Amino acid sequence: MTRSAVASVDVAAVRHNLTVVRQLSPQSKILAVIKANGYGHGIVRIARALSGADGFGVAHLEEALALRAARIDKPIIVLQGFSDALELQTMVEHRLEPVIHQFEHIEMLESTVLARPLTVWQKINTGMHRLGFALDDALKAWQRLRACSQVDAIRLMTHFANSDVPGDSFTLQQLELFDRITAGLPGERSVANSAGVLLWPQSRMDWVRPGVMLYGISPVAGTDAAALNLRPAMTLTGRVIAINAVRQGARVGYGGAWTATADTHVGVVGIGYGDGYPRHARSGTPVLVNGQRVPLVGRVSMDMLCVDLGPAPTVKVGDAVVAWGVGLPVEEIAQSSSTIPYELVCKVTPRVHIVEQDHGQG
Repeated sequence: MTRSAVASVDVAAVRHNLTVVRQLSPQSKILAVIKANGYGHGIVRIARALSGADGFGVAHLEEALALRAARIDKPIIVLQGFSDALELQTMVEHRLEPVIHQFEHIEMLESTVLARPLTVWQKINTGMHRLGFALDDALKAWQRLRACSQVDAIRLMTHFANSDVPGDSFTLQQLELFDRITAGLPGERSVANSAGVLLWPQSRMDWVRPGVMLYGISPVAGTDAAALNLRPAMTLTGRVIAINAVRQGARVGYGGAWTATADTHVGVVGIGYGDGYPRHARSGTPVLVNGQRVPLVGRVSMDMLCVDLGPAPTVKVGDAVVAWGVGLPVEEIAQSSSTIPYELVCKVTPRVHIVEQDHGQG
């Protein structure tokens, strides 16, 4: 029996989730965001599963080059742009589209001779205050890009800060600012992220940029993925490696953080924070053993976690355990661990064996 945890990635679920995006945004092109190794699901695997998307969004050049090396030929947008003239030249060579979010980018474009002009995405800061041109600088930046011989087409974009909050006034303000600043400018526009696609129809412009929803994860707090017709792509599993009889009053795990209130049996599961399971998951966090919910008890350790199987368990050593995924939403585990589901799937570690599955046509 192998001890290794396994992450099963259902590519049919990914395709299904893309279909949901398409149904919600029938007039928009879809830029599927697959950065951070496809949110931990495997960047090339996810790109191939999302062959129906119109393009891919990655964080930086290395991710884009990995896709090109795998013969992914769709348009690829590099969301952090480029850092120097060499990266800029590489983007031209590999037909990549950088996001332009600072004047240094424009200066490099103006001073570098390229083999062909680029399509670029100008990012405007409407309130996120992370990347993007300030409102007072946006038109001047656009004019310089328009005049630059190294630039072919300019697409306009911004990024929401609070779009996961239904009816949020700040999101409405961001939309109004973006519309006002870009009024009269030619070129395609992109605003909607996953929450925008789901909650803000007016943000579904020429391009939408879904990310987490493609992996079957809800971006909306308090709303699970199933309610949004999304299917989980990743199921993280382990196995029971030991079962111990524990007397009332016995303490379990590091620091004795959990004490048995009655005689019980504790199952030891071969998965821990060394695999990406959150160390700060609280006692009581659900775990599925043979399809039945049981509570996590004590502290999660590097290679193992413990669950309370009750006084008369039918579980055996070797039985399957689901840490999150089908039957146990990752959103629920994230909430119990005081984090977000994005972090959990992105932090699955290299020692976890990834198995690709295709449960249907998606």
